[in-house]
Amino acid sequence: MSDSPRALPHPADSVVAFADGVSIRELTTQDDYRECVAIQDEIWGPGFAEVVPPAILMVSQKMGGVCAGAFDPSSRLLGFVFGVTGVRHGAIAHWSDMLAVRPEARGGRVGERLKQYQRERCLQVGARTMYWTFDPLVARNAHLNLMRLGARAAEYAVNLYGSNTGSPLHGALETDRWIAAWDLTTAAPSVPAVRTSGTFVLRVAADGVLPETPGFPDAEVVRVAVPVDHTRLTHEQRVAWRMATRAAFLHYLDRGYTVQAFQRGDGDAPPFYELARS
Repeated sequence: MSDSPRALPHPADSVVAFADGVSIRELTTQDDYRECVAIQDEIWGPGFAEVVPPAILMVSQKMGGVCAGAFDPSSRLLGFVFGVTGVRHGAIAHWSDMLAVRPEARGGRVGERLKQYQRERCLQVGARTMYWTFDPLVARNAHLNLMRLGARAAEYAVNLYGSNTGSPLHGALETDRWIAAWDLTTAAPSVPAVRTSGTFVLRVAADGVLPETPGFPDAEVVRVAVPVDHTRLTHEQRVAWRMATRAAFLHYLDRGYTVQAFQRGDGDAPPFYELARS
């Protein structure tokens, strides 16, 4: 089977299979839900305050929500996606609360497949837009959300979840997030290419770790760099990146710029967001 899921049948018998042996289906049993909690513990740590318990994973599906998992050929759960459906801005919409993929399964498009499955489920209940949040400093997530799925970075939220989630992954870092908005009605969104030129208003300093801010010029296209791998930074370095990127994004968003594209790091070039006037 190709990497694009087929049209989904009724939820009760829905299994989407891929040529590499990965399959995706709705989660329905207590064992399924407990394994989702185990994955949350593995990724965010057992002290994570925002863990979604089995009861909520189960009940949400009775109200149009989605809880689906990706499995390897041995039926091991590789990752899951969870979200709730409701009304936002006067229309039926879906908020994707959690996407978690075990480390050994990353790089195999498991997360992207789960999002596409979730998209089909949401369309079936009348949702036309999906929202979720992601950390602006995590380059791989920015690339998936903006360049592969074609979602928009619709809003920048400062310290959305507070600075004490209980997760070692977050530490005491303030949880700034992009709120992504994904138009579900377009199966293959047009993703703009990164422009050949732009002005770096935030870049990697000479030490290769800390950010450097040349200034906030009134340029037509600006670039905001982020770390190649934020998990390898010390807490102090991550704080420096958080404050620098926050200042840059808020400055330009307040002046009518929007995120147009994201470029992954290439060689000595850092990953960066591209912003331009709307």
